[in-house]
Amino acid sequence: MTANEDQEMELEALRSIYEGDDCFKETSPVSFQFRIGDLEDTKAFILDVAWPETYPETAPQMSLDAFFNNRISAETKQMILLKLEEQVEANLGTAMMYTLFEWAKENQELLMENHKPLVTAVTVTPSSEVMTSSSTAKKKEKKEQLTKAQKRRIINRTDNKGELPRGWNWVDVIKHVSQTRPNKMIYMQHRKPLLSCLLTGRFCSQLSKTGGKEDD
Repeated sequence: MTANEDQEMELEALRSIYEGDDCFKETSPVSFQFRIGDLEDTKAFILDVAWPETYPETAPQMSLDAFFNNRISAETKQMILLKLEEQVEANLGTAMMYTLFEWAKENQELLMENHKPLVTAVTVTPSSEVMTSSSTAKKKEKKEQLTKAQKRRIINRTDNKGELPRGWNWVDVIKHVSQTRPNKMIYMQHRKPLLSCLLTGRFCSQLSKTGGKEDD
């Protein structure tokens, strides 16, 4: 029986044994992944195996390069592969995948006895700094939202000192007029035109000509 015939028979056997088992994955007719342990298990790992043309007369290629194994240290990976290679040597010349996978499952604790999960350093920023930077960013956003037209309106509304002129608020104007003790009849006569002028943003020239004179 040729090596290729041996591989075909073993492949059919593996497909039959591990059908529906999510721990086994056939990535190609000559390469496989086998997960040792449950997904939630911190000591679980994935073994990649590939058959060379002369397998099973020669050893399969094994690696632990899967991303799933990133939390395992290089030293632990090396120890796992050394122990698996011992099992390969003991079964060389025969169909060994099932034997190798089952041995790894039964000896998971032994293979991972020196395992210490690698921890990635995380920089923690104090919440006060986060809040400060967030509020500063919001202020900048508000300032940037002003258009050129809006800025011109603000500048035109103020005097050369950057202050709003007295009377821009109609409530203040009415209060000022009432404090100058105008003639009651003139004040009552021009109150409505005054309010109308102020509310529409226009100056009332009639008021300046006929009202606002103090009594002697």
